[in-house]
Amino acid sequence: MKRILVDMDGVLVDIYPMFFKLHEQETGQRLNIKDIAGQLEEEAFPNQRKWVSTPGFFQSLPVMQDSRESLMRLNNFYKVIVVSLATEFPYCLTDKLLWLNDNFPFISWQQIVFSGDKNIIKADIMIDDHFKNLDHFKGRTILFTQPHNILIRNSSHTRVSSWAEIEKLLLP
Repeated sequence: MKRILVDMDGVLVDIYPMFFKLHEQETGQRLNIKDIAGQLEEEAFPNQRKWVSTPGFFQSLPVMQDSRESLMRLNNFYKVIVVSLATEFPYCLTDKLLWLNDNFPFISWQQIVFSGDKNIIKADIMIDDHFKNLDHFKGRTILFTQPHNILIRNSSHTRVSSWAEIEKLLLP
């Protein structure tokens, strides 16, 4: 059975609505996707590191549209591993685990890897929204469209904008 790595933030977790909300609360400035297109999260939102370092931040985030149902179907055909760079911010380890348990109860604890470097994990396919993770991956790569990567068009990664597109690529 092929192994597939699935990122959390920006792939399973719809993190941008919270970034927009917190930015507006703190600055009074209402941003949209066009305002931040092409900027990494920490560039677009100066307080992003503070937010993600706050206990409980990750537990309150919404599930990416259709990700739960799609991942459940993929889990029947692949060895799904949810992988996230969670060790930089200590509170997010527990928060992300609790979030996964609440929102993806069919993903067992053996299918979750929190790491500081995704390159150490071997698999056949990776779904992620960051080039820094996909560019060094040795298998098939799928780039999930997010504001920070939306302007880059020439890439060796297969770009998708929804979980429906992922299913069309990966399910029989």
